Amino acid sequence: MAEESSDHHSIQNLKGVGPKSAASLNNLGIFTIPDAAFHLPFRYEDRSFITSINKANYQTPVLIEGEIMKSTVVFRGRRMLFSEIYDGTGRLTMRMFNFAMAQHKALEEGKMIRCFGTITPGPNGKQMIHPQYQVFEKEDSIEIEKNLTPIYPTTSGLQQNKLKKIIENSLEFCDKNNLFKEESENRQYSEYGNLLETLKFLHKPPVETNMSELIEGKHPAQQSLIKEELIAHMLCAGILKNELEGRKGPLMKDNSSLQKTFLSSLPFNLTNAQKRVWGEIKEDLIADVPMRRLLQGDVGSGKTLIGALAALHAKSNNWQTALLCPTEILAEQHFSSFKEWFEKIGIKVCLLTGSTKTKERKLIIEDLEKGNIDILIGTHAIFQLSIKFHKLGLTIIDEQHRFGVHQRFSMLEKGGVNNQSPHQLIMTATPIPRTLAMTVYGSLETSIIDELPPGRNPVQTSSRPDSYRNRVIKRVEEVCLTGKRAYWVCTLIEDSDELEAQSAEELYKEISDSLPKLKVGLVHGRLKKDKKDSIIKKFRNGEIQLLVCTTVIEVGVDVPEATLMIIENPERLGLSQLHQLRGRVGRKANTDSHCLLLHKEPLSNLAEERIKTMESTNDGFEIAEKDLELRGAGDIYGLRQSGLMDLKIANPIRDSGLLIAAQNEALEIGKNEKAFAKTLIERWIGNRVDYSDS
Repeated sequence: MAEESSDHHSIQNLKGVGPKSAASLNNLGIFTIPDAAFHLPFRYEDRSFITSINKANYQTPVLIEGEIMKSTVVFRGRRMLFSEIYDGTGRLTMRMFNFAMAQHKALEEGKMIRCFGTITPGPNGKQMIHPQYQVFEKEDSIEIEKNLTPIYPTTSGLQQNKLKKIIENSLEFCDKNNLFKEESENRQYSEYGNLLETLKFLHKPPVETNMSELIEGKHPAQQSLIKEELIAHMLCAGILKNELEGRKGPLMKDNSSLQKTFLSSLPFNLTNAQKRVWGEIKEDLIADVPMRRLLQGDVGSGKTLIGALAALHAKSNNWQTALLCPTEILAEQHFSSFKEWFEKIGIKVCLLTGSTKTKERKLIIEDLEKGNIDILIGTHAIFQLSIKFHKLGLTIIDEQHRFGVHQRFSMLEKGGVNNQSPHQLIMTATPIPRTLAMTVYGSLETSIIDELPPGRNPVQTSSRPDSYRNRVIKRVEEVCLTGKRAYWVCTLIEDSDELEAQSAEELYKEISDSLPKLKVGLVHGRLKKDKKDSIIKKFRNGEIQLLVCTTVIEVGVDVPEATLMIIENPERLGLSQLHQLRGRVGRKANTDSHCLLLHKEPLSNLAEERIKTMESTNDGFEIAEKDLELRGAGDIYGLRQSGLMDLKIANPIRDSGLLIAAQNEALEIGKNEKAFAKTLIERWIGNRVDYSDS
């Protein structure tokens, strides 16, 4: 936010926010106090009344209160905590898989507890698995919520209660300092009046508010902000497009003979889809307008080779290429491929990541500026100001959703000569539905690789309830003992690296104990890079047959010998993320591969539909459309996490009725209200785009 981005409005100036909390808030895109005010709930819960245990219905979220009769830690394949609760009408078991011993200690016999969660059938009757709870003494008086309870997207190190307090304080600060004065005086947002009052309502809706409208994102207060967010993204796309239209791109003449030589050295031929897409990209490269093209293709469709052809084309015209990757694993994988392809024909490829040693980094930076490096592959390290190219003509950005608009745009400033901007090829394995592409990626031309290489068999997907667990473990053993490899993916509901690591470690122990004949490895986000790389290398080489891992392997781990994937608790993931994970297997020609979704029972209707979709299709675009269709306002944040979108509350499919009106308003605001346009972009997109020329 322009005027709000001063030191005075930094999130650290808010009461209760220190450096550690600020770092966690930054992970959520919250840098200023107004950013916190716009961090809206992704769902709501009604905790305004207590339900007796005997009247609590299954599959319905309820608030119960009772006395803790006993708490016990048991080992049944994995460590579990059972707490028995009695309220005078019935008994309930609270069950937790991921817990600290301090939690066990706090759940002391004789204390009172208030739990909110969904009742499910258990071995001893009614149970709650991982509910939110509060422990207190019998003599304590605990207030009941007077509003619907907001649930926010959060991150490791930032609990819901802490985040709620920060947001409450941010709203008070905005009110006291008149930060939304213009909108308060001149713009009607909803029946609640101005912007600030609308925000206050959405953070704390009264109990009588229509819950179904909130869940569906159809409440007038939501709709006004959804429309505003769509306008902001359309304005942003327009700025980027206008900026590029005023620039010249590097002219790159066709060099068909070099391409033919390169392609003839490969042990396979391009698919028809690859040939078509390469033709589209080559047309862009030989023009004097900077290419801005989005290349979409399912996992394994051959996007990397197309990127290599573009880099080769740039080299043949004496231009350098930068290939940006979101993770070191993916960068190293691309480096290995490019090095194998290009070193034998005299093209120098280098790798630059956060792990690159100081001495090596210095040499790379020097050679890059002198023009001795043709292709630089790296992570966010490439964005550093110290990185200067001799003659950058092409930037390739892989898994584009992992980089902000500002980062992608900043690469245009790094290269070229005589005020030329490098061509930009943006690649993704996450299919972008047409409605979303129109809204957010309006400044990009689109190419699609809609064909897999010959011999690549679709991954066969099926699901089983957790009661089949022992049979699944046995099947994994059989597969691995034939010389094939397998993934076992562990997921958690909580967005917490610590808990995720703990859960993966417990699963690793369970699987290792059950399968003593197999070499089992463990990878999660809290492992040091060297350790993680070593384990993945052993998995690639066959020294490890089964890899227990978290969703860290979603991007960048390519092991053709892996033919089986087990995804634990798939009901906790969105369709697009499930599809990305599944794409880690089925990468070897003429080989059958399988993905098993091992789910908890009973499934919600939404989870059941997601799983059925995964079983019925391998088409990434069909899955992407279905993902957007199935997700309501309460699950939009999951879309952002999966990489499908950078939107906070809007859903282009659900909100398609607002697109035309938003587009018309965006044109009007862009033309007649430059200052307000800037405010909207900064509010909804923040530091993800550069406005210096807008």
